[in-house]
Order: sequence, then structure tokens, then C-alpha cells
Amino acid sequence: MTSFTAACIQLTSKSDVQDNLNVASELIRAAAGAGADFIATPEVTNMLDPDKAAVREKAQFQEDDVTLSSFRKLAEDTGTWILAGSLVIKKPNDDRLANRSFLIRPDGAIAAAYDKIHMFDVELSNGESHKESRAYAPGDKASVVETTWGPIGLSICYDVRFAHLYQKLALAGAGVFTVPAAFTETTGRAHWHVLLRSRAIENGVFVIAPAQCGQHSEKRRTYGHSLIIDPWGEILSEAGDEPGYITARINMDDISRRRQQIPNLRNIRDFSLAAPADTAAAAE
Repeated sequence: MTSFTAACIQLTSKSDVQDNLNVASELIRAAAGAGADFIATPEVTNMLDPDKAAVREKAQFQEDDVTLSSFRKLAEDTGTWILAGSLVIKKPNDDRLANRSFLIRPDGAIAAAYDKIHMFDVELSNGESHKESRAYAPGDKASVVETTWGPIGLSICYDVRFAHLYQKLALAGAGVFTVPAAFTETTGRAHWHVLLRSRAIENGVFVIAPAQCGQHSEKRRTYGHSLIIDPWGEILSEAGDEPGYITARINMDDISRRRQQIPNLRNIRDFSLAAPADTAAAAE
């Protein structure tokens, strides 16, 4: 098979894990009913709560997590690949949590898990402050996973600002990137589209980016606009700012075609960085 239908589930996850699961499950079933073969949910699908103590209390270990077990059953019931974009997962022997993505096969088996590498520690000009590293332990391993249609590279949200990660995924064989996210409204309006389109264009890949949207709490609002993008940087499908789902047809043959047109992955060269004095001398 060289083509499949991808779906992005867009959510407004809040503090109640079961409520979030009910909404996500209904949308996954709807997307599967509409013909989706690969269905992706956003970052922190199981809960988005600004109260870090409450999150730690509600988080479960991977083997006990109710959302993960439900999604595994859903994949089996629907015969689809499901990406749990990320779930808040308790880590053994660590006070911090994992922000972990799971790729689930149609038989319900977990094909891969990926812990978000880059922590969202920022101070925005509007007064927003986010210190993800206080609550979450960063991952240290990138992940490229073989699927029915070819290798897929996993990432999460803030990772999208680190282009070298995606180049490594592409060089390892990935023709599709997943970028589940909970972008703030402020940074989403400024950077969401251009960052995702850039990662697609730079690497000649499809990008599947399901997003959180709307008002999650008094302190947190996210941008939405889930996107599916082709290797030329064209937006194949885009959501708005409400929960729901989008779909698009992914033709894997487009990857090699676009990479032949713009072979930048083959044209990469090693280089050294000249010291300022060397640069000045060369200019003279």
C-alpha cells in the first residue's frame, strides 16, 4: 500500500481524564467511520490541568493508564493505527512525569513510545510563563517506527522548533512526521503554520499535526488549527478552533517525487565554523 487516509483529532482536554477519554473516543470512532486508516490525537490527550499537584495525583503508570488501554482496544475495534499524541504518564522512581506519545497498531499492540525531548520552558511577552521541566522529565531518544506505509518519525509540540531533530528523523528513513501539540494561542498565531510547513519542506515529508484548542482552564488557552501538510509544504487539511477531526489522503509516492526535485537531504555537507578572526582575514 502506498497511500492511506490520515485523521487529526482536535480536542479541548481539561482536568477530567474520563471526560477527555469519552470525547476523544467518540471522535476516533467518527474518523474511522469516515475512512481514516491512521488517527492521531493531540498532546496531553488524557488531561490538561494547570494544577501540577493534581496532575501528579491523577497520572497513572503506563501499564495502568485508562486512556492508553482504551485506545489499544479502539485500535483493535476499528482496525486503525492510532497515535495517542501524548499522554501524561507517571514514571517509576521519579517525581517527574513523562509526556509520552504512543503509536498503536491495528491489533492493539504498542508499536512505539516516545518521550518528548524538548521541554517548553518559556517566558512570553504577554506575561505567560511555562516551565514544563518542573513537572516532566525530558526524553533522550528519537523514534522512527515502521508502519504499513513506511517509517514514521515521532515528535511532540515544542520539538517542532528544533529542526535538527527532524533532519535526523528524515535521514533515518521517516517519510511522515507526527507533531501532536498543545500550542498556546499566542505562539500558535505567530508560528504554528510556518514551523510545520518548514519541517515538511526541509525534509520532503508529510506532517500530521493534531492540536489542542480552546479554553482548558482560566490559565490555559490553545490555538487549535490541526494540520496535515504534504512534502511540498501545501496544507492538505486544516481544522479551526473547535473540537472535531480532519482527514486527508497521504500518497507516499509524493515523498520520493519531491525529494528528487529538491534533493537537499542528499546535498548535506559537513562543515566547520570559522572563528571571527578567520572570517575577518578571509574578507580581506
